Amino acid sequence: MNMVDVILKKKAGGALSPEEIRAFARGAADGSIPDYQLAALLMAICFQGMNAQETACLTMEMMRSGGVVDLSEIDGVCVDKHSTGGVGDTTTLVLVPLAAACGAKVAKISGRGLGHTGGTLDKLESIPGCSVEKTQEQFVRQVQQIGCAVIGQTGDLCPADKALYALRDVTGTVGCVPLIASSIVSKKLASGAGAIVLDVKTGSGALMQTLEESIALARAMVDIGSQAGKPILALVTGMDQPLGTHVGNALEVKEAIDILAGRAGGDLLAVSLELGGRMLVAAGIARDVEDGKARMRGALESGAGLQKLGEMIAAQGGDARVCEDVALLPRAEHCIPVPAPRAGYVARMDTTAIGYCAQDLGAGRKTKTDAIDPAVGLVMDVRLGDYVEEGQPLATLHVNKPELAAGAVASMQAAIHIEEERPALPPLVYAAVSPTETIRY
Repeated sequence: MNMVDVILKKKAGGALSPEEIRAFARGAADGSIPDYQLAALLMAICFQGMNAQETACLTMEMMRSGGVVDLSEIDGVCVDKHSTGGVGDTTTLVLVPLAAACGAKVAKISGRGLGHTGGTLDKLESIPGCSVEKTQEQFVRQVQQIGCAVIGQTGDLCPADKALYALRDVTGTVGCVPLIASSIVSKKLASGAGAIVLDVKTGSGALMQTLEESIALARAMVDIGSQAGKPILALVTGMDQPLGTHVGNALEVKEAIDILAGRAGGDLLAVSLELGGRMLVAAGIARDVEDGKARMRGALESGAGLQKLGEMIAAQGGDARVCEDVALLPRAEHCIPVPAPRAGYVARMDTTAIGYCAQDLGAGRKTKTDAIDPAVGLVMDVRLGDYVEEGQPLATLHVNKPELAAGAVASMQAAIHIEEERPALPPLVYAAVSPTETIRY
């Protein structure tokens, strides 16, 4: 099949046939289509979109491009959670051990940073010794033994998505509903989970920045999963400011540990409980969401969640002592405050710009081959609605290259808008999407 003809067809707005989509997916998986042609087709899809049939077909072809994990040996319903990505979004490291401590089996295959958003795998790898590379047999064995595992894609799991995912990150083709939906759901179907809970972000730090776009993405993914016969639901949650206060790999691990140890809370914990409550319902452990949230709080208060995180880290070769001493995590050499340029209320944030600021410091990748500095990033000192005096810290930069600090300070000051009037605070949860209905809150 001539890929130039396929690119030109999509560039002109045509719908790709199942055969053309199959050739695209297989060529990405086996490397027979060069990166420049894959990138061109990705950009054409970004501009012209895909209809529901094309998106479902791309999802299934990406799933079929490699193996499918068999989780049938694991007792109970394996449940998975996936976020469309945000800034300071460390929910996986909070809710996975909490859900496992409540008796759920959580078999999670995660991704790396994409664009301005952080990646769970990069966060886990900031823990000394922690590996996200497991064979399928090791993955299944770990979930069976301790109740949870978070790993990267194996070489034969959705190789088409693995190739396209890396290209999207560096070609400006991240924020596209068909590409996001097919990428996420193909991995979830291939990972073998019995039920899926999706966290679709909306707001200034999300891939989809308007509520209607975010609901459309949630709807697309739920519809694809439903067509595949998989129990699936989605929450649309806010990303108008970093979800947690810490942005950067080791910094986010530290915040997750602080939450599980009872030293921190806030929006990150609240969203984790909402998602986790639904995971426990999907796993057949909780009778309803409120019961699920109560069970999660119990695992938090008893310390069982933190213990489970330590078990998971140890099972993946990491130094579980970080759960007792966060000073064992990588730390930056310099901490530099970002002073408020004026007094007033924190009215809004350009959360995407905050994510890119952390990336510029070395917490993310600009090219596929970039190395990540696990120690760098930033800690937010303010939330939306807070009143600040001139000169008061808005955030603290964690930096290993002092020459980057001045630009990062200016970027953060531009990203955090201060006004005279106190703003209305945005909700944390906007909507819930199931195969049968969309409920707006």
